Amino acid sequence: MHFIMLTVLIDMVSIGLIIPVLPVLVGDFTTSVAEQAFWYGAVMFTFAVANFFGSPILGALSDRHGRRPVLLIGFCGLACSLFVTALAAELWMLIAIRLVSGALMANVSVANAYVADITAPEDRARRFGQLGAMLGVGFILGPAMGGLLGDINIRLPFFVAGSLALCNLLYGYFVLPESLPPEHRRPVSWRSANPIASLVWLGRLKNAGGLVAVVALGSLAQFVLQTSWVLYTSFRFGWGPQQNGWSLFTVGLVSVVVQGVLLRRLLSYFGAARLATLGMLSGAFCFLSWGLSTAGWLMYVIIVFNVFGFAVVPAIQSLISNAADAKTQGQTMGAVASLNSLASVIAPMIAGPLLGVVSHLPRDDWRVGAPFFFCAALQFSAMLIAFRHFRRQSRASTPRTVEQK
Repeated sequence: MHFIMLTVLIDMVSIGLIIPVLPVLVGDFTTSVAEQAFWYGAVMFTFAVANFFGSPILGALSDRHGRRPVLLIGFCGLACSLFVTALAAELWMLIAIRLVSGALMANVSVANAYVADITAPEDRARRFGQLGAMLGVGFILGPAMGGLLGDINIRLPFFVAGSLALCNLLYGYFVLPESLPPEHRRPVSWRSANPIASLVWLGRLKNAGGLVAVVALGSLAQFVLQTSWVLYTSFRFGWGPQQNGWSLFTVGLVSVVVQGVLLRRLLSYFGAARLATLGMLSGAFCFLSWGLSTAGWLMYVIIVFNVFGFAVVPAIQSLISNAADAKTQGQTMGAVASLNSLASVIAPMIAGPLLGVVSHLPRDDWRVGAPFFFCAALQFSAMLIAFRHFRRQSRASTPRTVEQK
């Protein structure tokens, strides 16, 4: 487990390094704030679309050839994209390289399949939580380092991130062992590897198909949040890059504490299904509270108290992974990643108009929180669907009495 955790940590730090500086780099090729916002959205949209189509294909390839070679492809693609981005002289180069890197990047989904390969079903939620903690640590270190390096030179974080990705490639090649034994591999089904078919297949997965809508709604809520956060806090509280950086640092820190330290106890007490339901309910109230907040310090308080919300992703991932067999873990995690990518494509198209509708309102008007109210509705809907799904599963697994027979 420590091999794949270190791999994910290095990968996330290298990705996090570019978060604070990529919008600024796009701005170097544009002449106005509006043009910068448009082309930055185009760059992000391009990556998400390519990842939507690429993730299920790479997941299926990992079921056939093993996790290690697909991870190596991802590390190589990430390193090349970062170096080319650092050297980009035209805007079209940024868009083109994000298209290529999005198609080759399925590192997190393949890492989840890797964890499923080496972990017993009853321990997967805890192990997914450990992997999520590494993502949180990377989310803490990467943006902070990127901001410091970006103050020196706007292109320096890309060179450093590319070097880290190369280190990960070397580490994966010489140290990281393969997790999928030959007897658990299967031929690639190109029909099931296309994103639409993979989502249909995921929806038909026994004991987990009902969770597809839960993942879709939850992911859409998270991506709308990510798209809205900086603009909302700057408009509502007058926050700048430093305040937003500290708020994201707090998110990463709480994520590490919950998924890396508390998750095992939470799972043993509540179980994965009940913990996921409580987490989605907590997330819905969290979104609602953010939208109604009247002071910046309240945003931090809400982040800290949303303990159950940070446990949803590993709990749901474990339930979906346990529903798949040993030969389809890559396809399963690839389909989940493709669903997340689809949500990241749709989210900016929702968040932008919602922010635009309320941008003329006074700062203290409750309607300014419209994007977060929308997220709360999505998360509450996901909770209701999950509750019904788990209740049906519980009834199906309960033996019938003589009277019922």
